[in-house]
Amino acid sequence: MRSRRTRPGKRRRALIPAALAALGLLAVTGCTQDGGRIDMAPTGGTPVEGGTATMALPPAATPNWIFPIGAPGYGASYNYGIQSLLYMPVYDAVQEKGELTTSGPSTLGRAPRWSDGNRTVTIPLREGVSWSDGKPVTARDIEFWFHLVKANKADWGSYSVGTMPDNVKRFETVDEHTVRLHLDRSYNPDWFTANQLSLLRALPQHAWDARKDGGEIGDWDRTTAGAKAVFARLTQHAKSLGRYGRDPLWKTVNGPWKLAGWTDGGQVTLARNEKYTGPASERPHLDKVVFKPFTTADSEYNVLRSGGVDYGYIPPSVMAQKETFEDRGYRVDPWEGWAATYIVYNFNSTAGGPFMDQLYVRQAMQHLVDQKAMTDVVWQGSATETIGPVPVTPKTQYLSPRMAENPYPYSVGAARKLLTDHGWRIQDGTARCVRPGTGADECGKDVKRNSPLKLTLLSQSGSTETTNMMQELKSSLSLAGIELTIRQQPLNSVLGNSVPCTRKDPGCDWDMSFFGTAGSWYYPLNPSGEQLFSTGASANFGNYSDKKADQLIRAVQYSPDMTAVHAYGEYLQKQLPVMWMPNPAYQVSVIRNDLRGVQQNPTVTFAPQHWYYVKDAKGAKSTPGAHTPKGAAQ
Repeated sequence: MRSRRTRPGKRRRALIPAALAALGLLAVTGCTQDGGRIDMAPTGGTPVEGGTATMALPPAATPNWIFPIGAPGYGASYNYGIQSLLYMPVYDAVQEKGELTTSGPSTLGRAPRWSDGNRTVTIPLREGVSWSDGKPVTARDIEFWFHLVKANKADWGSYSVGTMPDNVKRFETVDEHTVRLHLDRSYNPDWFTANQLSLLRALPQHAWDARKDGGEIGDWDRTTAGAKAVFARLTQHAKSLGRYGRDPLWKTVNGPWKLAGWTDGGQVTLARNEKYTGPASERPHLDKVVFKPFTTADSEYNVLRSGGVDYGYIPPSVMAQKETFEDRGYRVDPWEGWAATYIVYNFNSTAGGPFMDQLYVRQAMQHLVDQKAMTDVVWQGSATETIGPVPVTPKTQYLSPRMAENPYPYSVGAARKLLTDHGWRIQDGTARCVRPGTGADECGKDVKRNSPLKLTLLSQSGSTETTNMMQELKSSLSLAGIELTIRQQPLNSVLGNSVPCTRKDPGCDWDMSFFGTAGSWYYPLNPSGEQLFSTGASANFGNYSDKKADQLIRAVQYSPDMTAVHAYGEYLQKQLPVMWMPNPAYQVSVIRNDLRGVQQNPTVTFAPQHWYYVKDAKGAKSTPGAHTPKGAAQ
């Protein structure tokens, strides 16, 4: 479930800083190259201006939303990534000198300034940036966004009760290029910058602030009724996917790219924005970039082999054949994501809920997840262990040193002992409760005598890697007498069926759910868990609820140091709100050697303005495809 701030998400999602000082942050920096992996893009060669590059998108990544206020279910990373190329984000996860930060040349906002005991944040905007129609980008454009989300927060996919915009008591326009947010309390500047300020957008108020098509442009957003009417109009246009390319609304942009085409099937063509006025370093070298979705991984693989895409991917199962692509002038590079991968436990399941409630049962099952074997065999080494709610890679100060070791390493003996010590007998291959009750050596609340430890798992179909992982898990669980029934469904069906429910609901019959073939949750820069693990959270599909976890999650939002996020990570690592699974690379990328400047941001965003072709690339394809840049050697 890939997402920016929701999943599909995250989105989802969207597939990803450390507090610098308790005094108020001038920058937010977190995932570093030291000991982790943030790729510096291959550069060099003789650049060739112009050309078109085609990037393949996986089957589940069909772009379907252009409006930078994502509706529920439309907040996935690929939508956000394309939007950010058209509309400069105020803050975002950007790479600077091998580190992930929240502001840089590609962002409209400069480093925020904190004051009043971290109750007020001032946001200076980059000056000299204009919309493509020549109008300047000002603080009014951010105010416009704020009014729209405040009046329509229930229809905004990134909204969670108590967070943006609820936590802003007053929005102040200081001057044309400065806004100030007066907050409802003191916040952790690191968390607020990474997870709240990164939601801000500048939208062209002078072009979009009309209540109906053909209506007068005004300050309609400054009333609730007006903001609702304006939002409804923009949302209606955003639902007309096939009209994006000719809709005048989407022609007013301030990013380095402009929209050249968007088909009903989700193929997006961007052209260089000749009227871009941002930093020179963000001006595109290419003429165009095409994001091409594929209906199946096999179809993409065949097109890639024939040279039909410049930037594609291969399934991990064919990693052993990577030399075939290298010989044809490609480089193979796993794209690691700032993500966690897990199986959801449904604590309210009418059947398995009482089992899920028992920490010792979750511990036993975690001991039966052979992450190393899955990584080596299923993922061909292109995955890393997930051992808690904070990603292990890239290296980050958010990861407590105490979390470095997996507290539940693979051990069938440890799993069986946990069950037998708590009143289970494993006989004829099945674990059954023989000592019901709530004592320390009994099965636990609501677990009945002779209950077999049988569980049902909803799992994504269509992925060889997922199918193999689930079969490996089923086999491992059986070694401790746990019977797992796997029900494979298309991804959208798994997501649709894995909804929060109550034990009184007869449809609450799923025990576990897996939808994370490419990562279950892609974090914003601060890997806090308010959307995943707090009671009643929007992406807490399994109804996990723990008072201490709630307190620790709130502390991450409020405490301006690393101790809070470390305490959160250490506690949830051992409490197992979900079953941690290997975290695969977002994709195993295959990129033409003569296409340079490609950075694979762990938060899964794109920066094709940095891409360029070279005509003297060693190992470049001897038979370039249709997208050979102007002036390149044939």
